[in-house]
Amino acid sequence: MEFKEAVKIALQSLWANKLRSVLTLLGVVIGVASVIAVVTLVNGANTFVATKFSSYGADVFTVSKTPQFITSSEDYERFQKRKNILFPDYQYIAENCKRCVGIGAQQATVGKIVRGTQSVTDSSIRGYTWQMPSLQNLNIVQGRGLTEADEEHASHVAIIGTDIQEHLFPGIDPLGQDLRVDGTPYTVVGISEKQGSTFGASQDNWVAVPLTSFQKSYGTSKTLTVYVKAGEAGPRLEAAADEVRVLVRTERHDGPGDVDDFELDTNNTLVGFFSTVTKSFGAVAGAIALISLVVGGIVIMNIMLVSVTERTREIGIRKALGARPRDILLQFLIESATMALVGGVFGVLGGILVALIVTLVAGFPSTIAPWSVFVGLLMATSTGIFFGVYPARKAAMLDPIVALRAD
Repeated sequence: MEFKEAVKIALQSLWANKLRSVLTLLGVVIGVASVIAVVTLVNGANTFVATKFSSYGADVFTVSKTPQFITSSEDYERFQKRKNILFPDYQYIAENCKRCVGIGAQQATVGKIVRGTQSVTDSSIRGYTWQMPSLQNLNIVQGRGLTEADEEHASHVAIIGTDIQEHLFPGIDPLGQDLRVDGTPYTVVGISEKQGSTFGASQDNWVAVPLTSFQKSYGTSKTLTVYVKAGEAGPRLEAAADEVRVLVRTERHDGPGDVDDFELDTNNTLVGFFSTVTKSFGAVAGAIALISLVVGGIVIMNIMLVSVTERTREIGIRKALGARPRDILLQFLIESATMALVGGVFGVLGGILVALIVTLVAGFPSTIAPWSVFVGLLMATSTGIFFGVYPARKAAMLDPIVALRAD
């Protein structure tokens, strides 16, 4: 039998028994869809995080009290016992770091922004030193950023995100307008470029004010994060990071051999951590998908055994006409592989659809990886072949005389 004819028979069998075909391929569809959806979402998340952190600049690193990602309650409690990074620490680094091209500091809290009778809640209120917008690559599309004079005089000026602009200043130019940040009045001097959403959470619901003004309202005892620009990634960044580590340890009077009681994170550190997490998540999801494929393969094997029983006389006739056992074996293997491949195609489409729905509903980033489509189809076809071997061997070993006598 020609390969083309075997494929045609398999497709005809699927079409002739639609309900049985759907139930047969359901496991394969779910397994492949799971793989495609997970890979698409994980790939999207990794791409987004890498892009997001790299937007800060590959030559920027941070000094903070705690890591940006904490994985256990024990670690959280241990990090909370550390001393806060305070404004004098930032000043000491700024005055003494020779390899630092730029340096800034940030504090943040969550509060309420009000203008007239309109308000926005759960907004990020940020205290910035004047260099922070450039260190975070925040593009000011209207107005201006913060200046050294704003910082020195604790001026009541603010930069706003586009969510604040849309909710509090609809149809009005916000520049020069006043708003109240947790009750404190500020004048809008700049509007940031729209940043969009991250995992469904808007990145534009924020207000930035000079750090000195921020500390007048919220106090100076809270920890801050220091951003340092080295000017170049690679050895130059490492040299600047080493210098800053020494300066911070000196300012905080850490003894020789003592473990750092602060975190120094580069973009690679953060991206690498997130990649590790998503790989673990992908491995768990892949194991679940594998179970679905095994279940689907067992169902395919059962259906193929039924097919062998139903077509016993046909097998006898083929053998009587000169078909060799390997011809019969190949015929049934092609049929089982074709069935699984059809399931794989629907699984790929289903997985992409699920990922797109998650992106639309939850804002979770997704990126379709072409290799995952190939892997999904290969897994489906391999499942069909593996679980089709036993039924195919059974058909190939049938005695033609006994097969012709079958009712």
